[in-house]
Amino acid sequence: MTKPYLIGLTGGIACGKSTVVAMLAALGARTIDADRVTHRVQRPGTPVYQQIIAAFGQRVASGRNSPIDRRMLGNIVFSDPAALRRLEQIVHPAVRAEIRAFITEAEIVGGYGTRTQPLPRPVVVIDAIKLIESGWAEECQQIWVVTCDEAQQIERLMTTRGMLDYEARRRVDAQEPQASRLARATVVIDNSGSQAHTRDQVEAAWRTVIAEIGA
Repeated sequence: MTKPYLIGLTGGIACGKSTVVAMLAALGARTIDADRVTHRVQRPGTPVYQQIIAAFGQRVASGRNSPIDRRMLGNIVFSDPAALRRLEQIVHPAVRAEIRAFITEAEIVGGYGTRTQPLPRPVVVIDAIKLIESGWAEECQQIWVVTCDEAQQIERLMTTRGMLDYEARRRVDAQEPQASRLARATVVIDNSGSQAHTRDQVEAAWRTVIAEIGA
């Protein structure tokens, strides 16, 4: 077994982390999205689901055993720092356990890189908006931060998630300042321009990873 090379990828909401993750996957990295894991651990019937209902009431689900209304839950926690901390205390341990299992599987199973560029060491990308706050950054060999203008974040939230202006601003304002992420960055990907410009940055940074693992 070969210990995976870990890239921690983070950035503000709607900065385009998913775009960068997709590019890294195409280059041969194994990727895990903490937000998707969060969706999974909150499904009806899970311990996390039951704890959320107990903490925030049936108002965050349309009926018994119905999926969590993430928009409703978000409106509650992003206007109340104590409620947000409570939600994180419920969700983060379960998400962390799943990410840890994914890294272990990557170490055991193998199958990395592309047909034209097999990698001698698995590369795992952890995509997490709370990467630094949750402690994952301490385990990563590189920290990638995806950025864009705040106005673009708000516009994307309104366009892709159907949020009203005040909802989008509340989500952005509730997060850690971008400067705190940038202070920890090994790589900064500016996703405020064209997709081609983003891809050029990703491919250049990927070459530094390849050089480090000796591929």
